[in-house]
Amino acid sequence: MWKYILKRLLYLIPVLFGVTLLVFLIMSVAPGDPAKVILGEQATPEAIEQLRVELGLDDPVLVQYMRYATGLLKGDMGMSYKSKDPVAVEIVARIPTTLKLTLSATLIAVLVAIPLGIFAAVKQNTLFDGLSMFIALLGISIPIFWLGLMLLVLFSQRLGWFPSSGAASWKSFILPGVALGFHSMASIARITRSSMLEVIRQDYIRTARSKGMPYRDVITKHALPNALIPTITVTGLQIGALMAGSVLTETVFSLPGIGRLIINSIQGRDIPVVLGCILVFTIGFSVVNLLVDLLYAYVDPRIKAQYT
Repeated sequence: MWKYILKRLLYLIPVLFGVTLLVFLIMSVAPGDPAKVILGEQATPEAIEQLRVELGLDDPVLVQYMRYATGLLKGDMGMSYKSKDPVAVEIVARIPTTLKLTLSATLIAVLVAIPLGIFAAVKQNTLFDGLSMFIALLGISIPIFWLGLMLLVLFSQRLGWFPSSGAASWKSFILPGVALGFHSMASIARITRSSMLEVIRQDYIRTARSKGMPYRDVITKHALPNALIPTITVTGLQIGALMAGSVLTETVFSLPGIGRLIINSIQGRDIPVVLGCILVFTIGFSVVNLLVDLLYAYVDPRIKAQYT
């Protein structure tokens, strides 16, 4: 098991460098000069050229990337072009907000989706089944930013139940969590229902019921553990999508997280901060995938045997 974990972590190193190289190349060909953005429209060509030299922007793109990669190997994520602060300091200050948002959205999605999918499968072709799948269809269809704006209008501006911006208290993460988690809830519910339907039609489920075991025990002790593997897979993928979705959600709800930081940095052509944010998202997504694989082994002992 430990060898498998170490191998997965080692695979993360080339992934990180490949992602940063791709983002670096995209940012280098994007329109706009970071030096001109930093100094403003009134800056003289001499001042812009001087700042370009100070930031190393006059070097070839590959030279700039090699300089960045060398610093990254030493644990240095560079300095922000705009604030002149270390990129790591800016990101660390915003990680808690993004983590709270992602965790709240994940909890809302999982706690609603799994029971919804189970009951929809058990009550197949009933009104409850149709209503739950209609809700899932809405969740997949409604854009996150539109749902966030509607929640702000209703629950913040009209009813005044929740704050419209900031991250001062736990209430600040309820509306963003619902807006961000609703789409993931729909996907997880549909997969859970499909997986449960496949499992409850198996012969061993019929055998357990024929022995007189209560139907609730058949579902919770026999069907659910075997139906959770696809659900765990989709949930892990959805957590990665939630981290990506935090970019829009934090912008709509004015949350001071990494998502909002990366938007402001792209607009300001602050390349080191953009690369640092992408690194954090890549590491987070890779760690979540690793945890999902380990959770497989906990749910299904047959998978654990493959890791040893």
